[in-house]
Amino acid sequence: MKKFFVTLLALALALSLTAVAVAETVTLKVWGSQEDQAMLQEMVEAFKAANPDKTYDITFGVVGEPDAKTRYLEDPAAAADVFAFPNDQLYDLLAADALYEVTRNKDAIVAANSAGAIEAASAHGQLYAYPMTADNGYFLYYDKSVISEEQVQTLDGILAAAQAAGKKFFMDLSNGWYIASFFLGAGGKLGLDENGAQTADFNNERGVLAGEAIKALAAHEAFLTGDDAILTGGMGDTIAAGVSGTWNADAIKEKLGENYAATKLPTFTLGDEQAQMGSFAGFKLVGVNTMTAFPEDAMAVAEWLTNEENQVKRFELRAMGPSNVNAAASEAVQANIALAALAAQSQFAVSQKDVLGGYWTPAEAFGATMEAKDYTKDVKTLLDEMVAAITAK
Repeated sequence: MKKFFVTLLALALALSLTAVAVAETVTLKVWGSQEDQAMLQEMVEAFKAANPDKTYDITFGVVGEPDAKTRYLEDPAAAADVFAFPNDQLYDLLAADALYEVTRNKDAIVAANSAGAIEAASAHGQLYAYPMTADNGYFLYYDKSVISEEQVQTLDGILAAAQAAGKKFFMDLSNGWYIASFFLGAGGKLGLDENGAQTADFNNERGVLAGEAIKALAAHEAFLTGDDAILTGGMGDTIAAGVSGTWNADAIKEKLGENYAATKLPTFTLGDEQAQMGSFAGFKLVGVNTMTAFPEDAMAVAEWLTNEENQVKRFELRAMGPSNVNAAASEAVQANIALAALAAQSQFAVSQKDVLGGYWTPAEAFGATMEAKDYTKDVKTLLDEMVAAITAK
């Protein structure tokens, strides 16, 4: 009997040692912006604590969303297993076979996030990324001591109020992201043909009217252009209103104090009518690298980083607008003036997923020509040239 127990103990010890030997450490790398590093580490530690049955070795790399595609393409095998990127990089990443299709808990992820966010993360009827934020868009900030709620509804009203006060209306017209608001408001479309090439109709009849509206704005005495520093530095002093996004909310709120206000973009004069300015709706997404050695675990981490709890944390720590339906409906998010303005504009926004890289430089060139008041070519000719460049194969 004693020999039996000794043998049994030896067998149990052998099985235990074998289990330890085959237990695998899940090794993953996560990319995020410099500003998000501490927050990401907190989220990952919470993930490990919630999944004690596995051993995780998770490291971090500082790669912000705008740089994700470029860094991935430099060396896909060395890229992170889990990384954040803006939704306008989706097609380029898919073309590089960079994104693992979301197959784990897909229905729950779709149900948890807004329809726009899911559309932004999808292609060809499949989900390829996890929505993380729904705040990459723009709207109007204004000084309510200068511009009334009635005046702020139209671009003409804003310009008149600013001019009367000796102040300016700010908009970066030499930026394709912002200048599109006129063309989109006129009903213009940017899309992809059956071969995945860029299409654009910004030079049609209504597009020309939008171009004329841009020309008129750039020539207005109350118009001012520049970068974010010009806007945040001048708001409340030389600037009465400006188009921007949530990343400038704190700086503008500090400058305006009790006169801080924000709302959707105004209407503008399009020929003989008033047209609502459109915008691009941008979403930040989290993707899983197709070259990961641990796809199921990488998907679990990506889902965790973008769940309701962590979207709330992003809002609380970084003022990022949630794509998660429950998180977006919270009182705190609803009370945020900038996010409320973004939500008001969202009904007039279109996803920038179908905007390929060839759009930006030609659109910027048109805007820069308008800002420079270079009228050597008429608007129709300039728009024909712009569209030809955007759609060049």
